[in-house]
Amino acid sequence: MATTSISMRRLFGSTAMTVLFVSLRGNSFASAFCAPASRENMFRLRSGALFSSTTSSDTTFWRSNQDCWRPDVRDVERISFGQPAKKKGTGSRGIPHRLNEDERRSFDQARRQGFLQVTGSAWRSQRRDAPLLNTYRSLSDARGKPAIVLHKLSPTSSGEHEDKLVVDLSPLRFPDEFDAVGKEVKALIQAEYNLESCVDDVEEGGDVEDDEGLDIEEASDEDQYETRPIYQLPPFQLEWNVSRQEGKIIGKYLAGIFETIEKSASKSKKQRGLKPGKGRRSGGYGIG
Repeated sequence: MATTSISMRRLFGSTAMTVLFVSLRGNSFASAFCAPASRENMFRLRSGALFSSTTSSDTTFWRSNQDCWRPDVRDVERISFGQPAKKKGTGSRGIPHRLNEDERRSFDQARRQGFLQVTGSAWRSQRRDAPLLNTYRSLSDARGKPAIVLHKLSPTSSGEHEDKLVVDLSPLRFPDEFDAVGKEVKALIQAEYNLESCVDDVEEGGDVEDDEGLDIEEASDEDQYETRPIYQLPPFQLEWNVSRQEGKIIGKYLAGIFETIEKSASKSKKQRGLKPGKGRRSGGYGIG
């Protein structure tokens, strides 16, 4: 007996129904059965269609400042290996950027996927900082794209994963437009996934340090985004509490909006003759 299965999906309010028809010989059909889908399955069913519609829709509500100081992508790659950058100001000895082997894999994967996935805060005690986050933010700044990061947190007491998805708009370097862009992004996520941002105001970073070797004149807040390196600028973060599956799907959705996927990105390779630097508790060129 020849059978043919056709899947039809409909959304009724917050409940997804999957209808399966089985055809017999001739034109007769067996009865259909319906099964409610879980919240995770809803995100899987909707992600493909939403992602394709986003990439083909008008996403001109954001822009990046191209007439300002930015690092070069190749220089960001160099300091991630502990090498000095050619462009002054790309790295700082007070801000670690050198990646270890595990961080290198996550960094390369983030370039291909369009968003970074880290465990917890990505803090490395040996460096008293998070080199992976610093390097990815510098890469985002070099490309003029927001930095999208999924923080994978420990399971709750009930065994569920409550992760945090963060979008940093500071690499766009248009501070006057951060609020408008942020509202638009939050509205998109609310409409498509029924999730509200857990941060209403700008998420201010800690005090930023001036690099002793970088000659930067005092400037207004707006002018700082024209002349200062990204590690001397506070982040402007949007945050959502998500499950693991939701975080990955929404991360992919946002990567399509902000065009952060590097399709031609290849695996980073350690350059020949590159030796570990001297161990430093902090600094851009210490051992990874």
